[in-house]
Amino acid sequence: MSVRKQRIAARFGAAETYDDAARVQRLVAARLAERIVAAGSAPTRILELGCGTGFLSQYLHRLFPDADLTVSDLAPEMRDRALYRLEGLHGQGEVRGLVLDAEAPEAAGGGYDLICSSLSMQWFTDRAATLARLAAMLAPGGMMAFSTLCDGSFDEWRLVHAAAGQDCAIPAYPTPERLAEDWPHVGQGFWEVETILDRPGTALAFVRELRQIGASLPREGVRPVAPGMMRRLLRDLETPSGVTVTYGVGYGLFRTPARKGVFVTGTDTGVGKTLVSACLVRAWAAEYWKPFQTGIAEDIADSVTVTALAGLEPDRLHPPAAVLAAPLSPFDAAERENIVLDTAALRLPAARGERTLVVEGAGGVMVPVAPDCMMIDLIARFALPVVLVARSQLGTINHTLLTLQALRQRGVAIAGVVLNGPPSPEARRAISLFGGARVLAEFPHLDRIGPAQVDELARLLPPFEAV
Repeated sequence: MSVRKQRIAARFGAAETYDDAARVQRLVAARLAERIVAAGSAPTRILELGCGTGFLSQYLHRLFPDADLTVSDLAPEMRDRALYRLEGLHGQGEVRGLVLDAEAPEAAGGGYDLICSSLSMQWFTDRAATLARLAAMLAPGGMMAFSTLCDGSFDEWRLVHAAAGQDCAIPAYPTPERLAEDWPHVGQGFWEVETILDRPGTALAFVRELRQIGASLPREGVRPVAPGMMRRLLRDLETPSGVTVTYGVGYGLFRTPARKGVFVTGTDTGVGKTLVSACLVRAWAAEYWKPFQTGIAEDIADSVTVTALAGLEPDRLHPPAAVLAAPLSPFDAAERENIVLDTAALRLPAARGERTLVVEGAGGVMVPVAPDCMMIDLIARFALPVVLVARSQLGTINHTLLTLQALRQRGVAIAGVVLNGPPSPEARRAISLFGGARVLAEFPHLDRIGPAQVDELARLLPPFEAV
């Protein structure tokens, strides 16, 4: 363990009045727990890093009482306080505590469904490398959930330092864009940021509370200011209405796919998702799954079409989770039949050998599936890279770029775009240049679509490994 890590552990371990000053820490833990639940996580094995005195630990145990929970911290005293907070809570899951450096987590083992941490990630010295190591400890389909301080935190304190010509000892925190760049490339992750305004009462109370929560250790190479200068800074921080301190807090969720595959979605309905799905299945000898099939009262089910076009054997076809009559969104079609689709229980089909899975969505990414679920929510939860299908005709640039933007805001990986229709060099260039997405293939307009045509189009697609 480095000297700085030892100092961090000592600061937190000695923070006996931590809970008295940890208003923001308590709030952020609650909000991170809410996001974990909203993401549809149902873990059986959980690893918490930097548990502190157990704010998040307590939420995790109450939310998932039958899950095995490992709480860990760099400071043994903090680990012990978290375990003490969990005493008396009921559940079937095993609870254990570890003294663990989150940047060297291998001692905690692997196969976790959820790895999480609230407001400790800002202490990482190599964030990207640590996240990659943690991602390798996730079970297939597992999730990481973190909160951390972001750019904008403690701006008031930094400003009074700058006005006095002093270098503020508080570390510089990353922007959301930088955080997003540090996610591993083996899944899908995104960050949301909120601003929290804290009112410590006085400037002196603010500085004391930093010590109480163990966060007063200056960054490398910066010495604390002299007592006289500190008194001036405290006076400058005071205002007639008291002291306000800004916390920029990022909440990050990251998922690994449960298995290899792609999710086929479109810029609109009727753009050729089923044709592209059949071609992908044919090109990759893949399995096929359409979670929600609508419109069977007026048209042939997409599963039947893909089976016929791609020559799909029965063992490569997974049945839909719901089959609905009306040619509407899954939400509206289900409402016609007086049912609500259970999206929380929806899981990718289990792998049958080493084959790739092609999942076809319904409509575009913002199509409603249930009262609290859009198609993009399922895409993010499945964590499969997306193949986006678009028409090549006029208007496709706008629709395609908007869809790519929506997917990227949710941290969804883009495998590429398939254009259907007459060749359009302008559309291809715009998608590559402005959308930052690869055009996997351009399918020409065909008067007739059958197995022979699908076999021909499939040859235009790259192998799965290249995608």
